[in-house]
Amino acid sequence: MEFDTLDRRSGLAIFDPVENVRFELYTTEPLTTEPIDTTGFYFPIDAAVSFESTAIEIPNHLSVVVRTQDGEITTDATTFDDLSLDFDSYLLEVQSTPMKLYIAVESALTLNHGTTSAMIEFDGCRRARVGARSFHERPAGTITVTNDVDDAMAAVSYLGSALKTTTCERSFPTLRGHPPLIERGEAFDVPNGIERPETGVRLVLPSERRYVYPAASLAYYLGADVVPGSAPRLVADSFEYPLAGAGGYEATVNRVLRQAFFLDCLTRTEGYYQVELHERTQVEPLVDLDFAELYDRPLAEQLPEYLSIPFETLEPHLLDWHLTTDVVPTAETIPALPYFAKELSLLRTPHNPESHTVAPKPKMLDDFTRTAVPAGDFTRSTDEAWDWGDDELFQVESADTTEHAWVGNGYPIGANKVPIESLRQTVDYTEPDDSALKVHVVCNDVAMDEENVVERFYGLRDFVAFDVSIHEEITTDELAALFKSDADFLHYIGHVDDGGFRCADGFLDANSLTTVNVDAFLLNACRSYRQGEMLVEKGSKGGVVTLAEVVNSSATKIGRSLARLLNCGFSLRAALSIAKEELVVGVEYVTIGDGGVTLCQSESGTPAMFRVDREGTEFVVTHCCFPTSTYSLGTMAASNIEKSVTRYLASDLFAKFRLSEQEFRDSLKMELLPVIVDGNLRWSDEITDLDI
Repeated sequence: MEFDTLDRRSGLAIFDPVENVRFELYTTEPLTTEPIDTTGFYFPIDAAVSFESTAIEIPNHLSVVVRTQDGEITTDATTFDDLSLDFDSYLLEVQSTPMKLYIAVESALTLNHGTTSAMIEFDGCRRARVGARSFHERPAGTITVTNDVDDAMAAVSYLGSALKTTTCERSFPTLRGHPPLIERGEAFDVPNGIERPETGVRLVLPSERRYVYPAASLAYYLGADVVPGSAPRLVADSFEYPLAGAGGYEATVNRVLRQAFFLDCLTRTEGYYQVELHERTQVEPLVDLDFAELYDRPLAEQLPEYLSIPFETLEPHLLDWHLTTDVVPTAETIPALPYFAKELSLLRTPHNPESHTVAPKPKMLDDFTRTAVPAGDFTRSTDEAWDWGDDELFQVESADTTEHAWVGNGYPIGANKVPIESLRQTVDYTEPDDSALKVHVVCNDVAMDEENVVERFYGLRDFVAFDVSIHEEITTDELAALFKSDADFLHYIGHVDDGGFRCADGFLDANSLTTVNVDAFLLNACRSYRQGEMLVEKGSKGGVVTLAEVVNSSATKIGRSLARLLNCGFSLRAALSIAKEELVVGVEYVTIGDGGVTLCQSESGTPAMFRVDREGTEFVVTHCCFPTSTYSLGTMAASNIEKSVTRYLASDLFAKFRLSEQEFRDSLKMELLPVIVDGNLRWSDEITDLDI
């Protein structure tokens, strides 16, 4: 963590070079900061500074939890009501920032809310201590397995070694570390220091990959030992629960994960954060659970109580899960399990994985390429006929989650294709040289220069510095140099054909590159998936590519939308799922590599979106959240629309409000975010008329 004073006004900049994120606090007088020891904060921090000031301004109406310096909550200042506190030693936890941020001060406090920020005033000039902790987590080591399925079971048993607690508090994302990695080798080996937690929970499964792989997220979250047995079941001390219920084994495992996690989120409100949680108020009257008594029980005693509740009772109130991942159950795909277990992805294994290794081009892609191009428009292709060759495209089974990933051979239509190498590159991430996000926009066809406007979309943020450069009609050598440069994102506009990227002097094939240092990319050209896969193989984390021809007008629209969504902190997968809502046919676009990559963080922590319907004179606004690697499942959110202390579990469709016209106008001023109105994607800073 790095701290620096601001130039344009009085205040403090906090920069996390690992996550490449920045936040600012403002003061009423110029600052002189002093590095201090990290001890003395209730929560662990990475670095801290102190300074003297009479007040600190917190931007963006972020909520503040006020504690005594021994951790006891004094007040949860989520509402817009002003408050005053008598002299004491306080620890202020500023929430929804891109790093964990704490302010310690001995003073009387007054909290006043303005139009766009909150002001914390002291009873004079006081010394404040500011501490911060990065969200970044790295795996503790790598477990080596052979091709023996028993090794796979043993390795999955160690995923829970990354949990920082086995209490229900592990439902907070910051208390779940990254599981150890798994790689194939000559002999089974677990490095020193990786130890499985003693939770008293076992998953008894048949020794087959199609049983082991879907259980990885559940084994990680429960710290469970995975052992061989005939009938799949969960065992917690003397309690047994069958894992072959309605819908089959995979559906049952995923239901148990969702149910245990959800009830942990409700139980934990008796602990560190005793907040008014919306989901608890909805569920508590429906179930016979004493959450206060459950909080102090060990995990193995909580599970029987949790699973005694019929899933159907909880289902209407469960948070919307963000990700389903299909993992072809082979020895080659086992390295993917720790990454998706960390995300608590719902895991499935294709029933007939062999059928996905050689599959014909689906008819739906024929329909795209045979569709007449509107008059005056054109496709982003220079080939009259495309040689599909032996490409393995197939229609993947749909998922009931916002995002969908695939690990295995072939190119799935409508899902994130995830090569194992892209996941390794995410873990091997190194700190950037400076705090500015470097974005290259390449337009290699002047007929497509309407998309160059994305230059201004990258950088519409107060706390995120962007260095955006435009490159037009460049050569193969110049494009190769951009791919090799240390950049955060490359937005390519142009043609991709059999020979690669069309440049001013010929074609650049990504296979000819020795290395790619660009973190992520958008290849907005026809059938760019082959080149995208090669960019990932050469070193990029991931990107957005196309599976078929794309019409220029649609490509321009989706390119602009993706730029704005990535600028607002959405991941590649989430941004694409939203951007595709604008297109009548959007299946041409898919993510490849690590679809969870983000360029920057949202102003309010978890990226948000409004869905709006008009009913008479009222506006029905559904507030949606999209978990990211930093603000993942278990994050709590408070809606800026609602003037109350109520918290929600951040997920899609997490809160709905009926607003007057003026209230709707006011809600749009809170934050730059996408707004879906009548199926059209608009932006909160552009909606000036209310004729919807």
